[in-house]
Amino acid sequence: MSQAVCAGAMMTCTMGATPSALVVLPVNRTMAGGPPMANIMDNKPIVNIPPFGVCRSPANPVVASMIPVPPPGVIKPQPCVPCTVAPWMPGAPTVLVGNMPALTSTSKLMCNWGGMIAITLPGQFTVQTP
Repeated sequence: MSQAVCAGAMMTCTMGATPSALVVLPVNRTMAGGPPMANIMDNKPIVNIPPFGVCRSPANPVVASMIPVPPPGVIKPQPCVPCTVAPWMPGAPTVLVGNMPALTSTSKLMCNWGGMIAITLPGQFTVQTP
C-alpha cells in the first residue's frame, strides 16, 4: 500500500544533486490532512517540479555544451532546469484528484534529460491509497 502525495513532498532526481519539494497548487480542492493532494498531472517544470540543484546528465544540452572535446571529457554539472512532459506513472486509478489519478509515493516521473524523479517523502503519512 502506498501513500498519497501532497504539496511539500520531497523528491530526488537521479541526475540532480539536491532534493527538491513538490509544489501542488490548490486548484483541485482536495486536501490530504492539510496540504493539497497531488495528481499525476502535477508534472510541470518549475511550476510543480523545482530544480534539483545542478544536473549532470550529458543528454542535457547545457551540460553537453560544457564537456570538453576531444573525449574523454569530464562532465561539469550545470544548473538544473527540469524538462518533464509526460505524467507521473503509475498513479492510483481508483483515487481521483481533480478527475485524474492521485499521485502516490511509488510514482515516478521521467525527465527528458535522462533523470528519473522519485518521491522520497510523501508530505503526509495519514492518507493511504490502494
